[in-house]
Parts: sequence; C-alpha cells; structure tokens
Amino acid sequence: MVARIEVAGLQVAEELHAFVETQALPGSGVEAQAFWDGLSKLIHDFGPRNRALLEKREDLQAKIDAWHIANRGTAHDHEAYKAFLTEIGYLLPEGDSFEIDTANVDPEIATVPGPQLVVPITNARYALNAANARWGSLYDGFYGTDAMGSPAPKGGYDIGRGARVVARARVFLDEAFPVEGTSHADARRYHIQGGALLIDDQPLAQPEKFVGYRGHPKAPDAIVLKNNNLHVELVFDRTHAIGARDQAGLADVRLESAISAIMDCEDSVACVDAEDKVQAYSNWLGLMRGDLQETFQKGDATVTRALNPDVVYTGPDGGEVTLKGRALLLVRNVGHLMTNPAILDRDGNEVYEGLMDAMITALIAKHDLAQAGGNSVTGSMYVVKPKMHGPEEVSFADETFTFVEGVLGMAANTVKLGIMDEERRTSVNLKECIRAAKSRVAFINTGFLDRTGDEIHTSMEAGPFSRKDFIKRKAWISGYENQNVDIGLECGLSGKAQIGKGMWAMPDMMAAMIEQKIEHPKSGANCAWVPSPTAATLHALHYHKVDVFAVQAKLKAGGRRAFVDTVLDIPAASYRKWGREQIIREVENNAQGILGYVVRWIDQGVGCSKVPDINNVGLMEDRATCRISAQHIANWLHHDVVSEADVRAVMEKMAAVVDGQNAGDPLYQAMAPSFDSIAYKAACDLVFAGRVQPSGYTEPVLHARRLERKAAS
Repeated sequence: MVARIEVAGLQVAEELHAFVETQALPGSGVEAQAFWDGLSKLIHDFGPRNRALLEKREDLQAKIDAWHIANRGTAHDHEAYKAFLTEIGYLLPEGDSFEIDTANVDPEIATVPGPQLVVPITNARYALNAANARWGSLYDGFYGTDAMGSPAPKGGYDIGRGARVVARARVFLDEAFPVEGTSHADARRYHIQGGALLIDDQPLAQPEKFVGYRGHPKAPDAIVLKNNNLHVELVFDRTHAIGARDQAGLADVRLESAISAIMDCEDSVACVDAEDKVQAYSNWLGLMRGDLQETFQKGDATVTRALNPDVVYTGPDGGEVTLKGRALLLVRNVGHLMTNPAILDRDGNEVYEGLMDAMITALIAKHDLAQAGGNSVTGSMYVVKPKMHGPEEVSFADETFTFVEGVLGMAANTVKLGIMDEERRTSVNLKECIRAAKSRVAFINTGFLDRTGDEIHTSMEAGPFSRKDFIKRKAWISGYENQNVDIGLECGLSGKAQIGKGMWAMPDMMAAMIEQKIEHPKSGANCAWVPSPTAATLHALHYHKVDVFAVQAKLKAGGRRAFVDTVLDIPAASYRKWGREQIIREVENNAQGILGYVVRWIDQGVGCSKVPDINNVGLMEDRATCRISAQHIANWLHHDVVSEADVRAVMEKMAAVVDGQNAGDPLYQAMAPSFDSIAYKAACDLVFAGRVQPSGYTEPVLHARRLERKAAS
C-alpha cells in the first residue's frame, strides 16, 4: 500500500511529496501552497481535456480501421482515402504562411549546429557523461573505435595505431583550418603573435577562425579555433605520452561535440511509480542546480563525477573568452497517454503523467533560471514533448505550459517546446502543429522508429506490411524526412530552432556512422541524435564539413520537395510471396529485439539497452524500437502471414537465445525453459495484444507488468 499525503485535493505519494517540499521548492521562489494549489488545478482542469484528446485518437482510429475494412479487396484509391481523412478531421487544411516568433533561444539551439545526445535521466552517471560531452577527444574517438576501419586493439598502447590517429586528426585540421604555405601535418610550433595564431610562422588561411588560447602566447597550453560555429581545442603538453612523441607537442585535439543533450523522462527510462519519478526528478534537479554528482567504482579506483566547469581563454585582443563546458540540457517529458500512481486526483484516479512532468520539471528548472552562467544563458527552459497527434494536442501542450508559467511565476514563453514529428497525424499536419505553438517552438525532429510504429498501427487494417528493411525503402519515408525539414524552414526555424534527425542505433559501428550520418547535416538538419559521447565527437566532424545554414538557405530557396500525398502513401507490402524461411527469420529478428529489451525493462527497470540483434550486432533499443517490432508482428498475425503457433514457437526460441546473450549478467533472470516469468509474459502481451494497444504504444503493457514485477519483489 502506497503511503500518501493529502494536499490541495490530491493524494501524493509520501516520497514525492517529501522531494517537492524539501528539495524542489526551497530556492525556487515558489511557495508550497501555491505550487500544490496550482498542480491540483492543472490536474483537475486539464485532465478531462487530456482524456478527451485520447478518446479522439481512438475514435479516429476506429473510423480509419472501418474504412480499410470496407475497401478491402479493391485497389487502394489514394484520392478517396485522402478525402476520407479530410472528412473525419484527421487531415486538416494547411493555413497561410507564417514564421515562428520564439524569443530568448540559446545559441546551442539557434545558431550552433551539432550532435545531440539522449540519455535516461534516471541514471546519474549517464546524465553527467552526456552533460560533460560538450567536449570530446578526437584522438580517443579514432583510437578507441572502429572509426578508422579496424576495431580498437586490446592490451597496451599501440604506437602504430596512435601514429595513424594523429595523422588522421591532422588531416581534419588541414580541412577545417588550413594554413598558408604549410600543413598541420608538418607543423613544429604553434604560437600567438600580435593577436594572431601562427603555425611555423605562417597564418591560418582564415585568421578569423582563431578564437583564443590558454597559457603563454609563445608556447600556449591550448589553442581554440572555430569553424561553422563549432570550436576545436588543440592541447599541447610535451610531458604527456602523446605530446612527447609529437613534433609540435600536440597531445590531443578536442572537439566541441554534444552541443545539446536531452535528459529523457520518457522512452529510455522505466518510471512507473513515485519511487522512479523521484529518481528522475532528483537528477534533473541536480543538473539544474549544477551540483549533481555520482560516485562509482572504475577498476580499483573510486571515481566521483560532477559537471564540468566552463573554460576561460585569452582572446586575440587580450580579453577573456569563456566557452561552455557542458551541453545545453533539454528535458523530455512524457506524452499525453500515460497516467502514474505517484499522485491520485480527488476522485482517486491516477493523474496524467504529462501534466505532472510539466509542473515539476518546470519548477526544478527555476533553480537554473535564478542563477547566472547555468544551463540557459537566455533565461529559457527546453521541454521536448513526444507522441503528440496533430495540432490540437500541440495546442494543449502550449496551454499547459502557459498555465504552468503562471503558477510558477515565469515570464510568458519561458518554456520552449520541442515537437517530435513521430506520429502520422502530426506529420500530415506539421505546419499547423508548429503554428499551434509558434511562440514556443525551439525544436522539431523526425524519428523513423516511432513514426513507423504509428504507420503500421494506423493502417493495420490496410493489409500486411513489408518487411522492416523494405519499409525504409518506400516513398513515404523520404517524403516524411524531407517534408519535416521543408516545413521547418518555411516556418522560419533556421537560426531560431533545431531541426533534428534521429538516432544512430549501432554504437559499436562508428566507421559506418562516419560514412552515413553525414547525410543528416546534408539534409538541412542542424542537430541529430547519437548514442554516446564518443559518437558525438565523431559526428561533430560532419558539421565541420557541412555548413548547415548554407544548406538550409539553398533548400528554402528551392521550395518544398515533399508533400502530404507522399507521406500518406501506405507502406503495405505489394509483394507478399515470402517463403516460410523469410517469414520466420523476420519474426525472429523482431522477437529477439522485443525480448532482449523487455526482459531488462521489466526485471531491472532499465529503459534503454544495447541489445544484440539476430546477427549479434549491438543495437540501441528503447520503447520506439520495441513499438515497431511488436506492431510488425501484430500486423502479420492479423493478416495471417504467420500463425500464432509459429510466433509462440519463435518467442520461446528467441527467449533462450536472449538468455544466452545475458548469461554474464548476475542480475539477469532467465526466461527459458519455463516461459512463465512476468518479463516473458510482457513481451508476449506486446505481440499478441499489440493490435489493440492505444496507437500501438508499448507503455500500457510495460508499466503494468513492471508494477507487477516490483510488487512481487
């Protein structure tokens, strides 16, 4: 039984009440009674509206299902389908041109293109690593990954590999910061003279790229350069193992890497009750106050990690230049769907978690807004809002934060909004979604996985979908990706907000990432998600090669490349003569991802995992990847591509495989051979009841089964 405290008509779990009263409120400038009264009014006034929006989702889905069933057996009539979606209010008219007027946006959002991390806020160590990933070692990125074409060596330092790393880094320096009459590869001395950087007495081809230095001008300890608004630090130290071997004493090349980082309360965490929510909110509070620390064992040493300070240099004119030592932090609240037992309303119902997140994460952000030199230098807070369906739901989020700002004494539009374009009704109405929050929007992005999961669920009755790899090759996906950028540019986001692209999901495959992910800045995106600080450093190379704002200007001048008609193209399978081996292989791959993710979610409360796929390639799995895999199997089951008996046999087979892959984890609990664990049942629920899950989401099943697992512990 959860111990609760009644306040302002709410029944609040004791541990959450204590956190708010003793940690979040002190120093915020908000009185306790005003906070609780405001939260109660938010929950009781906005809760019924939230419920109505969810009912509208279900109503629209039922109508779409009925249309597909009524038209089954006939060739798909695109124009009739589009007219139907317009008639039921799913597809809305596109209004007149406009531009967002979001103000007080930090440079990391508006003018500095670069990588973006997404990390589970419940893990303090990961959160600190992400915040501190503003700067990363290019030497480490090349040496410790397969970025140069071969895996990192085991054992001691490989001098030959180290030499290749140094040479590769100098190639980058020559490309981004060329020197008149010489090369960084031949340089023996870097020094400052008359406010200018000289390399072997030669100036940079573009002297304005020199930003500052630390140490003595004749033999600086560090030099900072800037290209495409991104900084690079050259570190000199002849006592260092690397610097001692270098003719110029260059010990490292450090890149400005993760420009921003999303602290995630949603897809990458497993927060199902007050205990979990307090952990998430506590870490967010530590980040906003700047005092978050985490102590852990690393080998034989005890390490305490804290937030990095800003770094001060001497500028060309002799004045101080201060560069931020941390990524700009955004927080991802949950969407509109889920409730949470951490708080009950006056009728004893669980409150909508998104409303709770809005009020409490904003309260916590006031600690940052009250200090100089913290997270935001412009007095803003950044909330990424996921899984919204259409402009009405975006408007609801906008009104929610207007109310929150009033309760907490924030200026209007202090809270900036990130709109994740990951649901179909948002994609086809994106311009109107942006219009609904045009004074708050600071971020839009695409997310192939959730977007595909919603695509399958929305068109579940249209027929069996293609295999997952083939879904990516359909016309709708390129239309979706291009339209997001095009509409963002039309709405004036360039220079004011982020236009983002999705995650590189293979954290061990950095050579492939370097080859492929450059397409994101080339597409006009000024940020894109990466799975680790090292990946952020390597992805930063792409933003030195591509001037994103020049790309955006060219794209905007050329006009829109993609339109709603392409996005509405349903990626159902046109070729369905798959052999049994192909079908089972596809189901096995989906099942392995589901099981490998769900077992850690349910048993250990781990919301984001690196899960080996069927080919033993480690993939980053979160609820988005789980959603698409579960919906894909559910679709094939529904259309008799595969039988229930075959899927159950696959689930059991792959459960044993996942058990073997986790054999080295002392906390792991095997699913085979009994196949009766709560985790295994949860995975089966996602598949066999996948068709009836709201919008195909995994959260209702995962939350219920995780609460069951915690109660049984």
